[in-house]
Amino acid sequence: MSKKKKYKKLTGYVNSSYVDAANSLRPTKKKKRIIAYVESYEDIFFWRSVLSEFETDEREFQVMLPSRTNLSRGKKQAMTNKLGTGLGKSMIACVDADYDYLMQGHTQYSRQLLGNPYIFHTYVYAIENYQCYAPSLHNVCVMATLNDRNIFDFEAYLSAYSTIVYDLFAWTVWLYRQQRYADFPLSTFLNFASVKNLNIYSPERALDELKRNVDRKVAWMERRFPQAKSQMPALKQELRELGVEPQNTYLYVQGHHVFENVCQAALDPVCTVLRREREKEIKRLAGNHKQQLDNELASYQHSQCAVGQMLRRNTDYRECPAYERLRQDIINFLSADQASADQAASAENPQQQTPSA
Repeated sequence: MSKKKKYKKLTGYVNSSYVDAANSLRPTKKKKRIIAYVESYEDIFFWRSVLSEFETDEREFQVMLPSRTNLSRGKKQAMTNKLGTGLGKSMIACVDADYDYLMQGHTQYSRQLLGNPYIFHTYVYAIENYQCYAPSLHNVCVMATLNDRNIFDFEAYLSAYSTIVYDLFAWTVWLYRQQRYADFPLSTFLNFASVKNLNIYSPERALDELKRNVDRKVAWMERRFPQAKSQMPALKQELRELGVEPQNTYLYVQGHHVFENVCQAALDPVCTVLRREREKEIKRLAGNHKQQLDNELASYQHSQCAVGQMLRRNTDYRECPAYERLRQDIINFLSADQASADQAASAENPQQQTPSA
């Protein structure tokens, strides 16, 4: 065999059946391995955090990028190449839902996402939306600043933001289900859904401006697509059944946008205030002891972490209802796998079956 062919054989794609066979040859005490392919580098930590909960003495997950032969990454790579047809009980794909979940079968990728039992998705738009889960953001501030004073209501802020953009968001879902992306591109929606010039002491000013812009665009939509106006109530009811409420729309808006232009727009100034407060306290307590002051300030500054870094490492989203749906999907998958294994074992060892009365 030539070196080129040998390399291709060693590094080419494997499928679930291949891993199944490898697992069947493992020693009795060795854990079964399930490969979990993810979209990109930043997804590895999130899905490792998710799947770690389900590792046991008999089972382990290996989280890795989708291609074994090149640097190709992304959802399309995971869902459309050889990997997409090779998934099974020993090889799964873990991806962002994006809009594919909300499309509910109106597009090819949506049908594949919802119809393949070995593809697991976030339900919310992306992992960044979980990282921005409103009840967890105060803890992000504490991690970044080591100051536990609560000076900003993140839950009220994101609830108000969500309520404002909800109607326009519903319009984007309607248009995308019609595959009319050019009529209202995602970039245009995100421009309207941006919080600008936020003052954490009076956030209502920025939110009022956001509302005016969004309301104008919604009115334009109603004039531009009058036939869809009557369909909106039914669509919104369906969105509620999928988990999208007026108060939590931020979980379903593009993740990077929410991360950078909505959450971090509030987190950065809040953390700046908290750090200044802590430094003022240190100066007050140090009094005239300059050496002690310098040492304490240096120690505090060394202990701080970047806000964005802490937000990306945030795992306090486990109470989010969408996350519970993701967990349940994994539980169902593992339960079905275990039932299949038990059935196969019983078929191989019929003498171990308990005779019926």
